[in-house]
Amino acid sequence: MTPLQSRLHALTPARLGGIRRGIEKESLRALPGGGLALTPHPLALGSALTHPSITTDYSESQVELITSAQAGVEDALAELTEIHQFVYRVLREQGDEMLWVSSMPCGLPTDETIPLARYGSSNVGRAKSVYRMGLGHRYGRRMQTISGIHYNWSLPGVSSEQYFALIRNFRRQAFLLLYLFGASPALCPTFVAGREHELQTLSEGALFMPHGTSLRMGRLGYQSDAQATLAVSYNSLEGYAASLHDALTRPYPAYETLGVRNPGGDYNQLATTLLQIENEFYGTIRPKRTIFPGERPLHALRERGVEYVEVRLMDLDPFVPVGITAQTMRFLDVFLLQCLLADSPPDSPAEIDELKHNQHHTAARGREPGLTLRRAGAQVPLVDWGRDILDQCEPIAAALDAAHRSSDYSQAVAEARRLLAAPEQTPSARVLAAMAAEHDNSFVRFVRAQSEQTRNALLAQPWSLEQQARFLALSQKSVADQRAIEVADTLPFEAYRAQYVSADRLGLQLPSTPVLG
Repeated sequence: MTPLQSRLHALTPARLGGIRRGIEKESLRALPGGGLALTPHPLALGSALTHPSITTDYSESQVELITSAQAGVEDALAELTEIHQFVYRVLREQGDEMLWVSSMPCGLPTDETIPLARYGSSNVGRAKSVYRMGLGHRYGRRMQTISGIHYNWSLPGVSSEQYFALIRNFRRQAFLLLYLFGASPALCPTFVAGREHELQTLSEGALFMPHGTSLRMGRLGYQSDAQATLAVSYNSLEGYAASLHDALTRPYPAYETLGVRNPGGDYNQLATTLLQIENEFYGTIRPKRTIFPGERPLHALRERGVEYVEVRLMDLDPFVPVGITAQTMRFLDVFLLQCLLADSPPDSPAEIDELKHNQHHTAARGREPGLTLRRAGAQVPLVDWGRDILDQCEPIAAALDAAHRSSDYSQAVAEARRLLAAPEQTPSARVLAAMAAEHDNSFVRFVRAQSEQTRNALLAQPWSLEQQARFLALSQKSVADQRAIEVADTLPFEAYRAQYVSADRLGLQLPSTPVLG
């Protein structure tokens, strides 16, 4: 029996049944012609600051829909679908906007025209907007309009040390998810206007990589010269926390030049450090802990350990109504368990460099025949490595099937194996095929058609008066909750900002812990 099988054998059906998963899904609001909607976040959706299920991400134009942590895959999907149904009804009542179903954005205006998300006049609301202003200055607003799905996952009885072992293996094997589920091989030329890039011209209306899988996760996505100086280790909570602590407290010259405020007194950013706050650190997966009101995420991790992981590399699937299928979610469950149960040696600076190469290589060229990736200094065919991972996933899928009295998990692994052998069937290849066959190779025309189809499909689903009343009540309560926060504020904003970004609020920095980066 292998170490993985031995660890799997120790997992009882009850523990496997205790897996919780939740979804956060970002989507731009788009106009009928395929341009970005510049209207404010609809008031009927409630307060983006306080609504539990409907908020905004970077921009007023970027809706984020959030499910609770669910025990069942179908339950999470049903909740996500219901939230979508309400949002589409509000959008229909207010005009002809729709949710853009691709991770790569619709037609974008000039960078400074993309509206930042607004959260009201409270200190916490203003801080969220100033943070986004800082992101715009640091990376450009266009980059922030990329959308995706975050998959939050936990298993009972997992320690922080074990979650970090999972994270190390996830980062090693993330290329497989980009290959299987990447759905952004092309984009609208407005996204890269004025920027250098390696994309090829597909048509007047599209740039692409012929074998690309997820341009969102490649060199054009969430990349940063400043963050490239970080060599964050995932060997322990202490080491990871020390790396983040350093980035959150280390002044960065270019950001110091920008300053916290401009000469007119308006805020440019929350801080002049390499990272303004923890969320600015980009990564394919994050260790997470639910925070108390006003608490810093790093403090929560240091005080109470890892509670769950947040998978951040999933593209929106433009071929399905809510951007992800139950089968994809089941594969993620199996994959994350495999990452948890397999041996996970410590990472090293050399391996971290290899992982970055593999991510960019797969994002840009993942379906290329014979493509190889780097592993421990050697070149390994992507397909062979992927097959090895799936071999380890099969007994895990069987155990989950036994716990749930189904064959769904094994079917998810079998489908992954099929896609590994048939790259032309992957979502990224299907996007390019549909663009060519039906939309004159235009990215915007393809996504616009899929977005309209998605809107019509979700509006056609049954919707009760009880559901409508429940969501309206949530919206109204969120507006009242925002007002209560605003009324309760007494601290001047600058004092609030300085207090929030203070290193004292990041939790205990152990003097013996080396700081990487």
